[in-house]
Amino acid sequence: MSQIEQLLKYQQEDEKLIRLEQETASSEERKKYIQAKNFMTKAPERLDRLDANAAELERTVNRLGAAYEELAEALKDFDGLDEMVQVEGANVSFYKKSALALQDKIKSIKGEINALTAKVKAADEEYKALKKEVIAMQRQYKESYAVYSAYKEQKKKEMDAIAAELKNLQKGIAPDVFAKYQTKRSERIFPIICEVKGDRCSKCGIELSLAGKEALSTGGVVECENCHRFLYRK
Repeated sequence: MSQIEQLLKYQQEDEKLIRLEQETASSEERKKYIQAKNFMTKAPERLDRLDANAAELERTVNRLGAAYEELAEALKDFDGLDEMVQVEGANVSFYKKSALALQDKIKSIKGEINALTAKVKAADEEYKALKKEVIAMQRQYKESYAVYSAYKEQKKKEMDAIAAELKNLQKGIAPDVFAKYQTKRSERIFPIICEVKGDRCSKCGIELSLAGKEALSTGGVVECENCHRFLYRK
């Protein structure tokens, strides 16, 4: 059997292996497992981030709360404003402006506190919701892992049988030729060896060079200058 015939036979069997590899990689079993795995991998970081955000919001609320209390206490100094005016002849306009300024600050801080309190509540709800989702996904992860493992084991048996046949076929292929085949396969080029149609590559349609045509006419194998497949002529 010629090298070309042996390669074609090997490629025919290898195609079965590639098909199984692709089926396994794109299977629903794998998709569900990977989805659950990715979620569980990222969940701790998301929980930590939410927890840190909530803690920072609470610290800000507490800081604003302290400022609010301080300003509210300062505002009490203006409770006897009318009495101060009557007894001490104080500047009413000045004190009223100061009191109004304090009231505005208190109102502003209260608004910030209310807004931040709402954010704290929302962050807490988001954290609790994510925790529930994590608990549910833990179960889904275990189930999807078991299903995918069983599916993968079944496919592996089929792949192993094909791999054994490929090993036998490899014995009839020259090492340097087989090395080139494996390189093409690793570059995701498939099929790797193809018959020419006329004087063109049967896969990409590019016409062979004069040197390529001459090599094929003597029973040689050439590489397509465009898609880099090996070409032969019967």
